[in-house]
Amino acid sequence: MLRSHGVLRLLACNPRIGGRSGRLAAGAALVALALAAGLSGPASAQQTQIINPGSMAVTGFSGTIIPGFDEGLPPGVDPVDETFIDTERATLRIFDVSALGGPPSGQLVNTPLPFEVLAGQIGQVFALTYDDGVRDGTPSGVPNLYAGATSLHGIRIVTPDADDDGRPERERRGKAGATFMDGQFAEDNGGSPGAIWKIDGLTGEVSLFATIEDNSGPGIADVAFDRASRQFFASDLDSGLIHRISADGALIDTFDHGVTGRPARGLEAVADDGAVMDIQGAAFDSEDPDSWGFTQDERSVWAVQVHGGRLYYAVGEEAEIWSVGIARNGSFAGDPRWELTVDAEEDLPVTDIAFDNQGFMYLAQRGDIENRYDYSQFADSGDGEVLRYWRESPDDPATESIWVPVPQEYAIGFPAGHRQSTGGIDLQYGYDAQGYFNTNACAATLVATGDKLRDNPALEEQLAAGGPLAVHGVQINSTMLVRPQNEPPFGSWFVDFDGFFEDAEVEGHVGDVEIWRPCEGRAGYYERIPYPGGFLPPFWPPEFPPPGNLPPCLDVEAVNYFCTPAGLEADVYVRDVAGIGGDSVKADSRTPGVSVSPLQQTKAPGAPFTIGMSGFFPGDRVDVGLCFYRQSDADAGGYYPCCKVVVPLATPPVSCEP
Repeated sequence: MLRSHGVLRLLACNPRIGGRSGRLAAGAALVALALAAGLSGPASAQQTQIINPGSMAVTGFSGTIIPGFDEGLPPGVDPVDETFIDTERATLRIFDVSALGGPPSGQLVNTPLPFEVLAGQIGQVFALTYDDGVRDGTPSGVPNLYAGATSLHGIRIVTPDADDDGRPERERRGKAGATFMDGQFAEDNGGSPGAIWKIDGLTGEVSLFATIEDNSGPGIADVAFDRASRQFFASDLDSGLIHRISADGALIDTFDHGVTGRPARGLEAVADDGAVMDIQGAAFDSEDPDSWGFTQDERSVWAVQVHGGRLYYAVGEEAEIWSVGIARNGSFAGDPRWELTVDAEEDLPVTDIAFDNQGFMYLAQRGDIENRYDYSQFADSGDGEVLRYWRESPDDPATESIWVPVPQEYAIGFPAGHRQSTGGIDLQYGYDAQGYFNTNACAATLVATGDKLRDNPALEEQLAAGGPLAVHGVQINSTMLVRPQNEPPFGSWFVDFDGFFEDAEVEGHVGDVEIWRPCEGRAGYYERIPYPGGFLPPFWPPEFPPPGNLPPCLDVEAVNYFCTPAGLEADVYVRDVAGIGGDSVKADSRTPGVSVSPLQQTKAPGAPFTIGMSGFFPGDRVDVGLCFYRQSDADAGGYYPCCKVVVPLATPPVSCEP
């Protein structure tokens, strides 16, 4: 069986196909086929957890195979017609990027073997998100990973075997009896175009989490998890709806931007036209995405991300960014708001959004869909940008948006233009000078997916020492390195998605990237600051590190802000580093003139502590002192463990409406 990363045309004379040193021909008539015999098999469920702080999950096309190639093909048979999705190779990999081997110099990084999930298990996927790791009501510290089915890595259809060669027949156009190719949506495993898969962070077990039944083939654009309400949001490319999904996978309700969002900006409501992907109809063309049943561009929602109590989402190829509030009960608040229209060289969909703990918003574009029959191209390459926006401070009344009108841009990839984004983006811990994690820097690094990342003939001599040029995967660099800095990106590291380097001509084969980064704002331990109220110093459990080398006893993992009738409130999610088993806090303000409330509260495991604030100016930092403890210990009387920290809360620059 001949396996290839993707591109397949015609066999060259005397091709070298037995190893991984073959060279890919660039001509339309010649193609080398890379044999994957040297790759390791998929990682199976492990004894230890598969997701750790900083774990980098990446999606991409799984590659192809010609079943029975060793027996030869009949004369006159085009190998492309006998090439199928390889169901035994991965469409999702989880990389350990905690040690990158040295300072960045534009080099390829060799990581430990990643954990893999195969196309036969979940089909082709793009969107990724993590949950909060709460299992049976108890925080475990290890999240699960979720992946959404996609058409962004092509649509392949087949009809039953008609020539008795033991293989189904590939079809370019819709035809009676056509079905999706094995490995497209993992239908044998219960999958579908509307599937969202769950990968257990402890065991690696794969299961079907949720299904959007009415999705006919376009698939899921993006998936996001909201810690405050413990629910998911998924954008549906078939209908344009954003689905709200419970923590156990039940579909709750939907938000329709075309009908509900657009009128908030004075635009005409646009309902879904009802178009579907009909692979048995003559109108379907596998190389024409306009026949795939996507909803209209005006209502097509791509990226979704939760930030500050609102769901941000990207609409259409012109890429407008909107947001809608998330009410305290988790429902859509009914207050859709246009945020900005993306200022980029090309009008392309924004397929991923990320926020850091300073309020910067990062956007990643992906090129237009191009589904070549020979698997060589799934998206246009060379125009996708990675951008960074921030709020105007103070807001400029002369501009329509509260965000700056012109974003910063990152140089992605070495090819001319440095716009090789394939639509995935996230924030990562910082790295020290030797390429090791610095977990105290919670969002200091940008990770972005791209193709042809090290391919630039003009720089080949400089790049040669850093590894192969045909790298399709992830670029990693400091968030500080906006253009023209890091142009070309020699201040970056690169990770290849699948370890093949003969495939220089493929485009759009890499998808999303998601980092597990439990550090979205770290609380500082303050033994030196006297805490009012007479609380005793923290008691450290026997198994915790002794004094002299004490980390913070409590981490703040996330903060979400809400405007309420009483004013601004912050939901603060904490991680019990010291192992106190706390469920309660006592709070006071460490910022003169600012009041906080309530003074004491007890919450269920995993639920946030809600801090109300008054007496500050929007955008001010408010320092809140916390004593974190277990209420049952306090009820018992006497001395009990109490972790004392100061939490710096950076309030939103926009005031709550009275």
